[in-house]
Amino acid sequence: MPFASVRRLTAKGAQMMMDAAIARAEAFKIPATVAIVDGGGHLLMLQRMDGGRFHTVHSSTTKAVCSASNKRPTTTRGAQNQELDTLHAIGLSLAAGPERWTAMEGGYPIIVEGECVGGIGVSGGDWHQDEDIARAALEAVGLGPA
Repeated sequence: MPFASVRRLTAKGAQMMMDAAIARAEAFKIPATVAIVDGGGHLLMLQRMDGGRFHTVHSSTTKAVCSASNKRPTTTRGAQNQELDTLHAIGLSLAAGPERWTAMEGGYPIIVEGECVGGIGVSGGDWHQDEDIARAALEAVGLGPA
């Protein structure tokens, strides 16, 4: 068969995720930025809360893209799940492109029945808060973290 059926994240689904993420960030009382991308890493939705730092736009987007590309949460681990020291993490970011790979936590893939349909990235809190906000967004559409 030369064609495959694919799933995709809808605008409604992305909005449900965004609403849940912003609500969780408000509960933490932090001005987070949340980025949601499709399975190809293209931006679907971005929100920088009032007071959010402008650099969080890039870091949340990079987390979303990286998690969708790798089909796993963003972490300091490499492609083979090996620990990376700082030099190797920076090298990997430069090789992949600093807008495509990050070792910062807070990015999760959006996996539906084994298929990656996108990614979500959160920036603005500490890494535990960023991860918790992203997980709340996944739960809002009936998914658990990858």
